[in-house]
Amino acid sequence: MIHYHGADLNPAYDMVKIFPGRHAIVSYAYPEPIAVAAEICQSVILDNGAFTAWKNGTRHDFDGYADWCRHWLRHPCVDWCIIPDKIDGTEQDNDWLIEKWTLPRAMSVPVWHLHESLDRLKRLMEFPRIALGSSGVYADPGSNDWWHRISEAMTVLCDQDGFPKVKLHGLRMLNPGIFSKLPLSSADSSMVARNVGMDGRWKTNIVPKSKIIRAAILMERIERHASAAFWNPDSIGAYQNMDLFG
Repeated sequence: MIHYHGADLNPAYDMVKIFPGRHAIVSYAYPEPIAVAAEICQSVILDNGAFTAWKNGTRHDFDGYADWCRHWLRHPCVDWCIIPDKIDGTEQDNDWLIEKWTLPRAMSVPVWHLHESLDRLKRLMEFPRIALGSSGVYADPGSNDWWHRISEAMTVLCDQDGFPKVKLHGLRMLNPGIFSKLPLSSADSSMVARNVGMDGRWKTNIVPKSKIIRAAILMERIERHASAAFWNPDSIGAYQNMDLFG
């Protein structure tokens, strides 16, 4: 499984010391790291910034995002992008955004939101890869309701042996307690970027002062885990992580 870490670090020069050889996701909401990420990372994917726009209540510039993707997908390190979506929109809204999208499907990934119908999920399986987004009453990855909904989705996405029929990407699912139970090809999170500067989240006896060391510890703890090879509903609840994946 590929572990994509959010690249929105502050100050930006920390990225040069943390990300070489790793995989990054760069959001259109915070596009500044893309030039560096494309040069030092193993691979990069592009996020449309819809989650940030949804959380902040701001309007999303879908046309600007398309131009940004069109430019950066030419770079050999940039693999694919997430098609624009409206997290709180209707299925018709999100289907229209897919229809409007003109970039090649081989490099474009639609989002299925967990509050949407399983029928829409089936239709999206015409794409080679689908991103799974937590939303609505299932906005909290790892909650009981969330696991119930993921279980329903996996009955559609996987064959009788539990192997996924298409490649799956987990949005905001870079928690080993989650992705180790799901047959994901990749997952992302900005958890590392958010927590390296928060002293209160570090509850160990020895607290690293350097953001670079903190990031290295967190990334290493995440990356030592792989996704499940196949879907097994009996694995839910079998593994729990310590705070900050200790």
